Amino acid sequence: MLRIKKLDIFITKQFGLLFVGTFFICQFVLMMQFLWRYVDELIGKGLSIDVLAQFFWYMGLMLMPQAFPLAILLSSLIAFGNLGESSELTAIKAAGISLMQAFRPLIIISILMAGMSFYFQNVVGPKANQGFYQLLLSMKQKSPELQIPEGIFYDGIPNTNIYVQKKDLKTGMLYGIMIYRMTGSYEDQAIILADSGMMQSTAEKKHLLLNLYNGVWNENMRSQDLAGTANVPYRRETFAQKRIVLDFDGGFNLADENDIANDARAKGLEKILHDIDSIKEFNDSVGRAYYKEGKAYYFRTPDVSKNDSLKIMKETAQASLRFDSIFSRLNEQQKQEAIKNAMNNSTSLINDLEMKGTYAKALHRRTRTHQIQAIKKFTLSLTCIIFFFIGAPLGAIIRKGGLGVPVIISVLVFIIYYILDSTGEKMARDDQWTVWYGMLISTVILTPLAAFFTYKANNDSVVFNIDLYKSFFMRILGLRTKRSITRKEVIIEDPKYKQDADMLEEVDKEIITYNEHHKLLRWPSPIKVFFHAGDDQEIERINTILETAIEDLSNTKDKLILTEINQYPVIATHAHTRPFKQKGLNIATGLILPFGIFFYFRMLRFRFRLYKDLRHVMRTSEKIIPRIQELATEQKD
Repeated sequence: MLRIKKLDIFITKQFGLLFVGTFFICQFVLMMQFLWRYVDELIGKGLSIDVLAQFFWYMGLMLMPQAFPLAILLSSLIAFGNLGESSELTAIKAAGISLMQAFRPLIIISILMAGMSFYFQNVVGPKANQGFYQLLLSMKQKSPELQIPEGIFYDGIPNTNIYVQKKDLKTGMLYGIMIYRMTGSYEDQAIILADSGMMQSTAEKKHLLLNLYNGVWNENMRSQDLAGTANVPYRRETFAQKRIVLDFDGGFNLADENDIANDARAKGLEKILHDIDSIKEFNDSVGRAYYKEGKAYYFRTPDVSKNDSLKIMKETAQASLRFDSIFSRLNEQQKQEAIKNAMNNSTSLINDLEMKGTYAKALHRRTRTHQIQAIKKFTLSLTCIIFFFIGAPLGAIIRKGGLGVPVIISVLVFIIYYILDSTGEKMARDDQWTVWYGMLISTVILTPLAAFFTYKANNDSVVFNIDLYKSFFMRILGLRTKRSITRKEVIIEDPKYKQDADMLEEVDKEIITYNEHHKLLRWPSPIKVFFHAGDDQEIERINTILETAIEDLSNTKDKLILTEINQYPVIATHAHTRPFKQKGLNIATGLILPFGIFFYFRMLRFRFRLYKDLRHVMRTSEKIIPRIQELATEQKD
């Protein structure tokens, strides 16, 4: 039987308050980012408050499934970071409660949030998507003078296509205008060219007033075509200024829902799975029709068996020879006409194949889009659980609360997820990756990462201990660490000054002897460095005596001695002999030439540094030994 403990309630309260706050923050950030894409659809349209309210309402409902995992990541990271920073997490572990037991209530909450995310995507999201894009389509149809793009034809005005080469956003002027107007059939149309112009809506928002300057009006007058004649009356007019009134309802009217209903984003899971079967069946029928048509009209060969293939090849070769003989008998004019007809036919066939190929790609893209939306409902829900197992362990490891470090880490994790998810979805949509691979790549990568962080946090790992990494890179790069010995408030035992002075004098003698037998400024043999084992035991013994004396002198109250012992360098006792203590690593490093060269010169650097450190030790001892001897005399008296 599941028992709710006081600790579960405490952790749930900590997480719940943070989740509410971070959810609204994440929702606001996502809405602002999403709004930036459609800000041009809202500005200058004269939209009413209720339309804008619906726009933001639908937008908020659409983005809630994306805000859930990000809010869970940030709130769990802050919650356990606060517990670790205030040592409450340490107290919980000291009481015999494991980290996974502390995670237990929030794991249940994360699973519930994943279910809620799926519900929003499957039930609320499709309706919100349909309402949002219905409003968006209606906004695009309002005030078209603001929507006319540069360099492409705009067909948002009934019976009219307009092309603008350039437009001035400050003055509203349009330059390089080309207008196609069709009032009846294809032959009953007008083509208007103008150097510049300006488009405005009338006061009642029922018409568009277009003022054109320096242009030409070309028009077929099909309505005046005389019966029984093949000629069509034609009119051409050159103008310096022309005013045209176009019929257009500029008021805000909701677009037809049927224009958006086929979008996969506006469908629930059951509807998507049902439509995928229908779409695949339709695609197969189109493919079979294209195959039969191509076989009948392009190849013109009946179904044959393998035994008849050689016979057909011979007949084709003979037909080719007959064609060449017939073509050679034609005169030059007939040859040019035959070549021209062949080129026209081949161009027509190529265009037909390209059109069919484009249509087939669009059909397959629609299938992939439905599959993507079906898988996304599960992966986005699963992300809520994955992000919890990333955020909570990271908070327990880092032990930093507030909105500083947790926000930075959350943003980095979300950016990695967003890049993986967006790239996978795009590649799947463009048929460069399989749909399953593209949609699952973010989940497959983040799940082991979440398991790794959870394992490390449960075992009190120091995977994010900055000091550990700092120390590691300092050792690799040969960077020096400095002593920082300060006066102690409470001293239990005074230093043994006489003994310390004797040890420092012994260190000086050992250094003189060492320098006589070891030439540190010479370059040693690489064979000896990488392939021969051996440590410098003399330096280790000298360093041990020196550190013993320094440790004892750190208990003194004398300011001079405290200052001078901080001047003693921290001696590296191993790096001047070979790169690693393990023989296998040294051999492997020596065999890999780039690494071997790097570590060889690193070893030379440490030899030169040891040479300077030993000299510095002797100079420091010369300053400090007389003072130690004075204190030793006072201590004896």
